[in-house]
Amino acid sequence: MKRGCLIGLLVGLGLFIIIGISVFVTVKNYYNTFVTLEEQVNQAWSQVENVYQRRADLIPNLVEVVKGYAKHERETLQAVIEARSRVGGQVNIGPGVLNDPQAFARFQQAQDALSSALQRLMVVVERYPELKADQRFADLQAQLEGTENRIAVERRRFNQAVQAYNTAIRKFPANIISGIFGFQPKPYFKAQAGAETAPKVQF
Repeated sequence: MKRGCLIGLLVGLGLFIIIGISVFVTVKNYYNTFVTLEEQVNQAWSQVENVYQRRADLIPNLVEVVKGYAKHERETLQAVIEARSRVGGQVNIGPGVLNDPQAFARFQQAQDALSSALQRLMVVVERYPELKADQRFADLQAQLEGTENRIAVERRRFNQAVQAYNTAIRKFPANIISGIFGFQPKPYFKAQAGAETAPKVQF
């Protein structure tokens, strides 16, 4: 009798250990997957920051060159300067903004406002053929066009990384584990109203 109880106890303990190990391995695998996907989102975000920083760095030079030819376009130039100042001189706000939907929305609105101001500036440039012929302006034009295209590419890659992460933490039973460990959905970049494609800098 005692021997039968002991065997039953050992079998029960063995099952408990096996189930415990199985649960631990499952939780560990899900957790590590979430961490990997979140790091991919953070890496994609740093690339977004890099291209926005490049654009912010180009703007002062662009404004100075345009100012030399288009002295009477103060309002348009001022709009670009103010939009850039709202974005900030350093586009390095860290991945923490991805956990704050309001801060993320403010970041996107500021960047969209800067895109709009730049587009208005490029319309003004059309009135100044000498400016368009300036080699410094031509160089800045090429750099700005490349940067705008890069922004579109990096935003798309960021959204893809966010989609993979958000999908992973919402699936059952992964959503239980992600909830326990505090993994939250990340926001997507959204296109400006009426803008299905990346902003194009036309000269």
